[in-house]
Amino acid sequence: MTNPIISVRDLSIRYRAKDQVVYAVEHVSFDLQAGQTLALVGESGSGKTTAALSILRLLPQEAEILSGQVIFGEYDLLTLSQKELRSHRGRAISMIFQDPVAGLNPVIPVGDQVAEMLTTHTGAGKKDARKQALAILRDVGLADPERIARAYPFQLSGGMCQRVMIGIATALDPTVIIADEPTSALDVTVQAQILSQLDLLRQQRGTAILLITHDFGVVAQMADTVAVMYAGRVVEVGETEAIIGQPLHPYTHALIETLPRVDASKEHLRQIPGHQPEMTAPAEHCPFIPRCIKAMNACREGPPPVLQPHDGRHPVACYNPVWQG
Repeated sequence: MTNPIISVRDLSIRYRAKDQVVYAVEHVSFDLQAGQTLALVGESGSGKTTAALSILRLLPQEAEILSGQVIFGEYDLLTLSQKELRSHRGRAISMIFQDPVAGLNPVIPVGDQVAEMLTTHTGAGKKDARKQALAILRDVGLADPERIARAYPFQLSGGMCQRVMIGIATALDPTVIIADEPTSALDVTVQAQILSQLDLLRQQRGTAILLITHDFGVVAQMADTVAVMYAGRVVEVGETEAIIGQPLHPYTHALIETLPRVDASKEHLRQIPGHQPEMTAPAEHCPFIPRCIKAMNACREGPPPVLQPHDGRHPVACYNPVWQG
């Protein structure tokens, strides 16, 4: 396998509030390969968005990076100055946020917002930038781009706004796109269209995509590789087919068991009992213990082992992985 386009190594992050500390990410490592889609999967609060935001240092003020590296080419993005980092944002690495309407300026026509990305980073004149902006809006599947360019975000649907966000994110032909739950606010039909548009851009341009999601349906459609997160830790990493078909970590197995199935006879969907721990201190044992049906004494004696292949399969951090013959 070639060198990854982005390599996250031993990343730990905590949030400090007035009366509480939360260890949101603990010793997280993963690799994003060029031209591939890696999905960070987990329930809300698992740390996946925090880990992704740290790549471009877009974390809120109360966040503190305790350790780790984010290697992009010859750079560690966590050590760059703000000026140096701005040269990578948008141009080399761009981001699509969860709420497409909130991600756009409400008082500026969307065409001007796309054009501004071009004038700011490429030095293009206003006339040329406007022309390129129309082409970008057309490329992301928006019919009548001239009308769309004149519109304000509130005049467009959520799906249209998300396409505009994709246009802005891809305007400078970045090598990496970070997409944080890009379809969670959209209906199923529009969701499928947006995901297809992202995958088409990946195929045409060779863009690597870091996809943050809680939806294994989205993972099955989009991802080459999956990293499953629980309570701030990556607990399993592997190719999508292996993770969905033969999950090893009990948490991953439980997540997949909650998916609706057309051949299921039960009236109700399965749920994972309990909830994630608050993580107000570094983990002293496996944080999944209260919800795990395979917990052993070893699980209570310390955090699970570092990710490592199990029985020749993909890496998992668990003392007692799910057995499947």
